[in-house]
Amino acid sequence: MDTKGFIRETIEAIREKVKGKALMALSGGVDSSVCAYLSHKAIGSDLYPVFIDTGLMRLDEPANIKETFKEMNLGAINAKESFLDSLKEVEEPEEKRKVIGNLFIRVFEEVARDVGARYLIQGTIYPDRIESDGGIKSHHNVGGMPLDYDFEEVIEPLRDLYKDEVREVARALSLPDEMSERMPYPGPGMAVRILGEVTEEKLKIVKRANKIVEEEIKAYKPWQAFAALLGKGTGVKGDRRVYGWIISVRAVESRDGMTADFLRLPWDALERMSFRITGEVPGVSRVVYDITPKPPATIEYE
Repeated sequence: MDTKGFIRETIEAIREKVKGKALMALSGGVDSSVCAYLSHKAIGSDLYPVFIDTGLMRLDEPANIKETFKEMNLGAINAKESFLDSLKEVEEPEEKRKVIGNLFIRVFEEVARDVGARYLIQGTIYPDRIESDGGIKSHHNVGGMPLDYDFEEVIEPLRDLYKDEVREVARALSLPDEMSERMPYPGPGMAVRILGEVTEEKLKIVKRANKIVEEEIKAYKPWQAFAALLGKGTGVKGDRRVYGWIISVRAVESRDGMTADFLRLPWDALERMSFRITGEVPGVSRVVYDITPKPPATIEYE
C-alpha cells in the first residue's frame, strides 16, 4: 500500500465530502484514532470527536481516552445507564450487537443536533464489512447499525483497509506506539465477552480478570488477548464448595483478524494468570485457556 498516497487522498476526500460540521465516533482504538487524526487534518475545528462511555470498556479506559484526546476538544458522553438498561434480559449475541449499534447512533444523533453536525465519521475497516455482510456476525458499526439515521452521510475513510494497513497509516502519521500498536477491542466492548445477559456484577468480574490477563501477557506480544466470562461452575475454596464464575483466557496471533491462531503460551504464564484471577477476582472458581483457531471459532465470543 502507498501509505503516504493514501493519507493524502483520504484527507482530500474527507475535505471534499464534509460541507459543514462532522461528528467523529471515537473509541480510542487504532481505527477510530487514525480516522480522527485524518479527519482533523482535513476539516480542523469543524470536527467534533465524541467518545461515548458505555460502561462496557476496560478498567480505567474512559479516563485514559479523555486524557489522550483532550487537545482535540473531545466530547465525552456518559451513557452507562442507558446501555445497561437496553441490554437487560438480552442474551442472543446478534441482538446484543444490534441493541448496542442502535443506541450508539441515537446518542450520536442527539449530540449532532446540539452542535449542528450533519455528518458522522467512523472507523469501520474492511473485516468489519466482510463479517457483517457475510452473515458471520454483525459489527455494531455495520450490520448492527440501524439503516435509519439522522445524518446527511456516514463517512468511513478506512472502510477498504485491513487492520495491519491501518497500523501502517498510524505509524506514518507518527502516532504514539500505545495507539498504533494497541490491541483490537470490539465496539460492543465487554458485552460480547460475557455469554448471556450483561449485568453489573458480570462486568465488574470480567473487567478485573481482563486487566490481569493484559498485565501478564504483555511480554508475549499477542495480536489480541482478553478474558471472557462463560458462566458458572463448581469449585472448592477453603475446603468449601463454591459455585463460581468461569473465566476463559483468549490470546491469538493474527495479521488482519480474518484468520487467527491461538498463542502458545508457556505453562508458567498460564499458571500465573489462573492463580491471580482465582485469587484476586471474587467469585471466580475456574480459569480455562481457549486453544481454538479462527476458523472454526471467531476471536471474540459473541
